[in-house]
Amino acid sequence: MSGARPGPGSGAGGWRGDRSGPALTRPRELDAVSVGEARALKDFTVVEVAVFIFRFNILNVLGCGSVAQAVLSRGHFGGIITINTGFSMAVGMAIYVSAGVSGGHINPAVSFAMCLFGRMKWFKFPFYVGAQFLGAFAGAATLFGVYYDAFMSFAGGKLLIVGENATAHIFATYPAPYLSLVNAFAEQVAATMFLLIVIFALFDSRNLGVPRGLEPVVIGFLIVTIASSLGMNSGCAMNPARDLSPRLFTALAGWGFEVFTAGNNFWWIPVVGPLVGAAAGGLVYFLLIEIHHPDLNPDLEAEQPEEKPEKYELNAIM
Repeated sequence: MSGARPGPGSGAGGWRGDRSGPALTRPRELDAVSVGEARALKDFTVVEVAVFIFRFNILNVLGCGSVAQAVLSRGHFGGIITINTGFSMAVGMAIYVSAGVSGGHINPAVSFAMCLFGRMKWFKFPFYVGAQFLGAFAGAATLFGVYYDAFMSFAGGKLLIVGENATAHIFATYPAPYLSLVNAFAEQVAATMFLLIVIFALFDSRNLGVPRGLEPVVIGFLIVTIASSLGMNSGCAMNPARDLSPRLFTALAGWGFEVFTAGNNFWWIPVVGPLVGAAAGGLVYFLLIEIHHPDLNPDLEAEQPEEKPEKYELNAIM
């Protein structure tokens, strides 16, 4: 989506050196890093990065798999309902699998908004985003392998980007023929803005929220709602990693680099639009909801210093 315990929450780094040797002198540049950030960097392990990649693999295989099944069967094994449902449930499953280790972050746009509004440290951002893009690429490759024979028989072995036998849109979004770039950009901004408004509400400990453990279910419903309302123009990506990495895979796997020029060079819209929309969604929630919460009793706030950050770190999405 998107896409959190370590999501915005696990830490970032992975230093596990041998401590049996002589003590090392602390580099001066580390003085600029807070103790909390240094500990978080140390706790962010290679295992957690691997979980990020695995989680996005789940999202892309199961999510894009619902599209593949519908397209390659020419509608006999699915349609718009199964695609929207499949993608939404894939988001929820990906979060459930990994929330305890890596926080359920599966969307760079959401990670960006969390950093922008102080819910996550910026130094974690490159780790999360890198793993999200790698996982999306791996997921696209896995899906292509699973359906390889179906792809080869669908259009006589041709891998096409446009036309009735096109299959590139199984992996990435493409605009409808009537859609202008301005309209496409506005759609991505609007869709991702609504996504972030609801996600911020879900993980705001001072809002109504949902019982812990049901967040992935609600996020899944949120995805299917947005896709059912705003998906006609271009598929409603809302996730730079979910769109760009599979698009790159198709360019390398046989569809050609026309995947980047199709639709009047549409490729950048699902990358930039969600980032702008995520920032807008966070700002709208902050200005219209968050700053209007009644002040809590300072004593109660002191008793639960970790509750709010932990809530926000649980977030994720497609």
